Amino acid sequence: MKRDKKIVLIAHCILNCNSKVEGLSQYRGALSEVVSLLMEQGLGIIQLPCPELTVYGVKRWGHVKEQFNTPYFRKHCREVFKPYLEQIKDYQAADYQIVGLLGIEGSPSCGVNRSCSGDWGGTFSSPKLEFNLNNVKSIDGAGIFIEEIREIFKEEEIGIPIIGVDEKDLKQTFKIIKGLS
Repeated sequence: MKRDKKIVLIAHCILNCNSKVEGLSQYRGALSEVVSLLMEQGLGIIQLPCPELTVYGVKRWGHVKEQFNTPYFRKHCREVFKPYLEQIKDYQAADYQIVGLLGIEGSPSCGVNRSCSGDWGGTFSSPKLEFNLNNVKSIDGAGIFIEEIREIFKEEEIGIPIIGVDEKDLKQTFKIIKGLS
């Protein structure tokens, strides 16, 4: 059977929910509904790295966008994405089509249209901690990793659509994925 030469890039946690902060995963193992649909559409899948995991490991605390909005984390995002950028260029030079990149809505790193925000910082013994936890909210805008990827795509003149997977509304995500192939 002839290959379709169509590929999608996906946020790490779509294939491996174990990379999420403990207690945040809404599914077991992988987001199987999304993965199954990608496979049904005949799309090759490239799993991107999780920049939070590669910096802080599995036993990390949850963070908000403001904590990742540093030159150090942004540099790290660019560094971990570099090998994938090279793959994208190689595939495109060989007439493959990268049909999209799927991020995860609400993530401070991989959110596409929504990220989480809050006034975090200090020690756990701080009386401000409970107040700060209560002020974590969802905001419009991308997470830091997605912001950096968008900037890289702009610099390299790469036109790949970036789509947010909303785990609470997979029907909308399915419509978008079906339009990719």
